[in-house]
Amino acid sequence: MNRLYHVPLSPFCRKVRLTLAEKRIEVELVEERYWEQNPDFLRRNPAGKVPILRIDGRVLTESQAICEYLEETVPQPPLMPRDPDGRFEVRRLCSWFDDKFHHEVTSKLVYERVNKKISGAGYPDSKNIKFGATRIKYHLDYMAWLLDQRRWLAGDVMTLADFTAAAHLSTLDYISDVDWNRHEVVKEWYAKIKSRPAFRSLLVDQVPGMPQPAHYADLDF
Repeated sequence: MNRLYHVPLSPFCRKVRLTLAEKRIEVELVEERYWEQNPDFLRRNPAGKVPILRIDGRVLTESQAICEYLEETVPQPPLMPRDPDGRFEVRRLCSWFDDKFHHEVTSKLVYERVNKKISGAGYPDSKNIKFGATRIKYHLDYMAWLLDQRRWLAGDVMTLADFTAAAHLSTLDYISDVDWNRHEVVKEWYAKIKSRPAFRSLLVDQVPGMPQPAHYADLDF
């Protein structure tokens, strides 16, 4: 049985979960308390990070590398364009969300509000939360600009770039930190992603002591 070691509100784990589900690859989900850095976990990934995917006798790490491996080994349905320019744009946006968006928003909101609590790492830093709450507006504006020109973030078809962005925004939506009324085009884009069968397992995630808001699993918001 394929197995994914993950943390429910990790955007990097969610990105891999969405890719696996879209390609109809069945996996067993195993929650990993990565902050404890136990020896078995570090043997699986000496970098001490999730996600870790055990598939077909291989152990794969790093979310982008995992997703591109899955794209190459299970090409249908495709999540990357065939042309070099299209693949470049998808990779550029994946990097945007996994790097810039993560450091400016996800790490400042989800990690402060959720990860510190579940890992016992202390209290949220109000300066980080304020910074993240400010920066998310910039990123939503950028997404709206992209979606005003395209059907999906990277072009006219859904790609890994959309799953990457949705993975981050879904973790923020769990703690009600996304102003979906800021841009109707972004809200409509997320509603399309949220309605996909691949998204179902994310909508039933529960963090102990932190119930999901009423709108989180509502496909119509």
